[in-house]
Amino acid sequence: MEWATLALGAGVALFALVDVWYLLRMPLTMLYARCFLPTVWDLLEEQSSRGLVLLSDLDCLLHMNNARYLREADMARGMHLTRCGLFRAVRALGAHTVLAASCCRYRRSLRFLEGFVVRTRLLGWDERAFYLEQRFVSARDGFVCAVVLVRQHVVGASPDKAVSYLCRRKVESPELPEEVKHWLKYNEASSQRLRAESNIQKKEKEQ
Repeated sequence: MEWATLALGAGVALFALVDVWYLLRMPLTMLYARCFLPTVWDLLEEQSSRGLVLLSDLDCLLHMNNARYLREADMARGMHLTRCGLFRAVRALGAHTVLAASCCRYRRSLRFLEGFVVRTRLLGWDERAFYLEQRFVSARDGFVCAVVLVRQHVVGASPDKAVSYLCRRKVESPELPEEVKHWLKYNEASSQRLRAESNIQKKEKEQ
């Protein structure tokens, strides 16, 4: 009985202090994609993953909370990059990927028990990152409820090398959509402003 109480307490503490479901779900999702789903040979082909709004996804207004969209996008993106082989190619080059930026635009709420599909597609790449678009589409009427843009950096190699390794030939990136170019300009402007503020603060400390 004492051991059961300790185990229960440890379990409650673990779930309270660590995001256990996320840490379990991500590797299981990628394992499922690798072992049970067919490989997608076309890098630019759109892939879909289904979801359902559960009680744990709701906010006080009884629709899916903002953070859940980004979590579901994480899972769908991991599945996408696993199935098309880009994760494998990046690892083979001794590199890894990291999320550098994301932008989510919400268009309509997803409500309790409403089904949805996350449609993920690779838009292109440059010397540092892959760019993806992820759409949350209502299974009820096909309305695009949210759109996520993602900048996935490759650390230790380049996206171009990863694509060439995977395809065994040089492949040029498609031209990025106009809205993505505007988003990248915003990111660069924000970085420049933050660097300038950092330099000002540094100079003030030196005085």
